[in-house]
Amino acid sequence: MSLLPFRIQTQTGETIDFEFALHPDTGSAVRVSQLLAAVLETIDRELKVLGETSNGDILQSLAMATAARARMIHAPVAQTSGLTRDLMERALDGAATARSKDGVVGHA
Repeated sequence: MSLLPFRIQTQTGETIDFEFALHPDTGSAVRVSQLLAAVLETIDRELKVLGETSNGDILQSLAMATAARARMIHAPVAQTSGLTRDLMERALDGAATARSKDGVVGHA
């Protein structure tokens, strides 16, 4: 099983290291990493403009975007829905085992 290492630094300074299990039919781990980084950067940028937004609203919009993108694929809905569920399960498993380090916080 191929793993995609991915590191994020949150707005609060926390660093989270992931190892996401890639689907066997992944076309390009590099593209997956690039798109993931672009999506997260876009969300951060938009939240600065939109202001306070609940985490639930963010997750819901991402779930809906994933569903919409899956529906855009010219394949049977049952097939794309199954693939989407499998990919989401893999991603959530990677999040559950991610390692977290708090950022350095101090006062001068």
